[in-house]
Amino acid sequence: MKKLSFLICLSALSLVLNACTFKKAELGTEENPVKFLFVPSVDVKVIDTNTKVLKEWFEANSPYKYKIIVPHSFIAVVEAFGAKRADVAFINTFGYLLANQKYGAEARLKVVRFGKTTYQAQIVAKKGRFKDVKELNGKTFAFVDPASLSGYILPLKFLRDQGIKLGDTKFAMKHDNVISMIYQGQVDAGATFYSPPNPEEGGIQDARRLVKAQYPDIEEKVEILTLTGEIPNDPIIFAKELSEEMKQTIADTFMKFVKTPEGKEALKKLSSVDDVQPATDADYDIVREMVKEAGLDPEEALKKN
Repeated sequence: MKKLSFLICLSALSLVLNACTFKKAELGTEENPVKFLFVPSVDVKVIDTNTKVLKEWFEANSPYKYKIIVPHSFIAVVEAFGAKRADVAFINTFGYLLANQKYGAEARLKVVRFGKTTYQAQIVAKKGRFKDVKELNGKTFAFVDPASLSGYILPLKFLRDQGIKLGDTKFAMKHDNVISMIYQGQVDAGATFYSPPNPEEGGIQDARRLVKAQYPDIEEKVEILTLTGEIPNDPIIFAKELSEEMKQTIADTFMKFVKTPEGKEALKKLSSVDDVQPATDADYDIVREMVKEAGLDPEEALKKN
């Protein structure tokens, strides 16, 4: 009987020890670092070099350890929140709508580019072809893709508000493809992202810049016909499971990092970011309304992509 009791106690002790052994380490420790995801928007080497700078600075100036992850697409970033493999992410606006809708991710910061917290789309056409945007009625037109805010949803709303009914439309799948199609005369006009000229470096920064090496005369041949309204820039988002203290600490760290020389340089190279500012989910309601007016659901739009 004593032997049986001893074996039972031994088994119970073993279960307790195993439970302690396999208990997940606290988030933010070396064993369980904060998973910080970035959408791959520039060259891999550029991402590796500059996220290393970010990681080292964050670890030296906040109480947490971090792991940088760069999935293959913004959709993979979204799904990482659903799989509990993402804690913080730098993501595009459409990706945020989806991550918030599906998994409750929360925007706490938004980026500043060229001194602005908003961005626009542009309607572009062959230079001199049209004098007024209303002349696009019945004309062929290239969008980027159904999940692109600046390349589809924003300009679509703008054109509808102007009462313009386009002719044949195509999805070029990339911003530079839209510009190339216009240059080559495959379509009458198109829509892409817009960025204002860089006062420091000079020269255009909108989508025409992407094909300037291929078409050196692009500025003389393709012009901006008009700009659309504005929507908020890309957010930095947090998993809903994170504590309020951790969210605020990381957000504060980010805002301090961007004020440093190394932070400014790293974020500029990663995503043309000048600064970051506080954001709330409500800031993106205007975008949700646009998506709704376009008759799209974020998940459905991705299926069409």
